[in-house]
Amino acid sequence: MRLRGDALAALEDKASRAVMRHVLIGPPLKLFTGLHVEGRENVPREGALIVASNHLSFIDSIVIPLAAKRQVHFLGKAEYFQGHGLRGAAVRWFHSTAGTIPVDRSDPRAAAGSLELAEEVLRRGEGFGVYPEGTRSPDGRLHRGRTGVARMALNTGAVLLPCAVTGTDKVQPAGSNGFRPGKVTVRFGKPVDVVGLAERYQKAALLRAVTDATMDAIAELSGQERSGQYASDVKAAMGSQAQE
Repeated sequence: MRLRGDALAALEDKASRAVMRHVLIGPPLKLFTGLHVEGRENVPREGALIVASNHLSFIDSIVIPLAAKRQVHFLGKAEYFQGHGLRGAAVRWFHSTAGTIPVDRSDPRAAAGSLELAEEVLRRGEGFGVYPEGTRSPDGRLHRGRTGVARMALNTGAVLLPCAVTGTDKVQPAGSNGFRPGKVTVRFGKPVDVVGLAERYQKAALLRAVTDATMDAIAELSGQERSGQYASDVKAAMGSQAQE
């Protein structure tokens, strides 16, 4: 009986995703952004997959799964699942259907556990999206990657696929809740050779090598200027300057 219930739930989830992708979200968003996809042939149709992308806007997490044509889970704020009324229900449905994994960012333990949540998704043979910069780029440049993406790939054996999104910062500028018509492109590169790097490096050096190779590939795909700093440090410095 439980198995039957799980199968029914899986069918309902699949139906909800189809409605979102093909009716409610996909068509209007593609029309609004003129979504252009390059390198989709590099996206495996099944199996554990890490999509590592630059991060310019909230809608990156929406256009990447549309471009990949498979579900890609992302971490999201727990507040998305805590709203009330009709709007709260709609937001919960959207994020639940999209596969958003809620994380309480105010809890340090939750942030530390996010890596475990990601690896659980990957061990189920599903797709997980990550922004190695750790946060949206505060100035449009591509910042130094954090090594969590390498740790996930090494721990799970998942395919590590670099991705670049361009134009989303024009469609939804930072600090804006609205959308503007614009041109968005999603490019998928060739998988990072994690196995080859593991033959040359060990431990911390391996984590950094995999992460840097991933960021190099993203930079080539996006054409962004590199900063060499962590995005959080740049954001903090910009905030300090604004207060002076």
